[in-house]
Amino acid sequence: MNLLWSALAVVAGYLIGSLSFAVIISRSMGLADPRTYGSKNPGATNVLRSGNKSAAVLTLVFDLLKGLLPVLAAAYYAPRLGWGESVPAWVGLAAFIGHLAPVYFRFQGGKGVATAAGVLLGLNPWLAVATLATWAIIAFFFRYVSLASIVAAVFAPFYQLLIWGVDPATLPITVMGMLLVWRHFPNIQRLMAGTESRLGRKPAAEAAAKPPAAHHTPHKAHKKGHS
Repeated sequence: MNLLWSALAVVAGYLIGSLSFAVIISRSMGLADPRTYGSKNPGATNVLRSGNKSAAVLTLVFDLLKGLLPVLAAAYYAPRLGWGESVPAWVGLAAFIGHLAPVYFRFQGGKGVATAAGVLLGLNPWLAVATLATWAIIAFFFRYVSLASIVAAVFAPFYQLLIWGVDPATLPITVMGMLLVWRHFPNIQRLMAGTESRLGRKPAAEAAAKPPAAHHTPHKAHKKGHS
């Protein structure tokens, strides 16, 4: 019975993670689908390219919460249901995988940085702080969001092993870090080619890939002074 409940919790984690809030919030606010413009990544950074900061912030918050809340719920019920200490970590990993491959959205998911941060926050707040500090330092000095995410993904399992040692969360955290690096493979290629966009700068290709407008402004039929 414990195994059944554990499996159901992991499935629930995946289904919660499959809620692509970038798409849901964009649709509810009348914005273009983030999978159709910019990087085509359904995440807060790409939603920001729509020009709507509120939508981007909401996406970030909800993507983080869908990683955090399933872990906290699993940790809360673990003693009552006789689960091992590893179940919350696997539930968190399932929520993260749901973000990468959401069943509700044809498995077209995002890269999972915010959701991974939520999972780490639920499993070990100090590990989350160390990982986010690493992200912030790399982003500040090198001005690449993707590079900061890749380095943070690599260092999270390293911090776990170095400071807290091997525990039931180590393997799920390591798998999550590896998947994060894998999802950033196109960014790695652009970093190596020197074409990755920096913070505060827009590459030429991005400027040409603006979100489709919801409405069209009619052209004036005549120009003043036209003969």
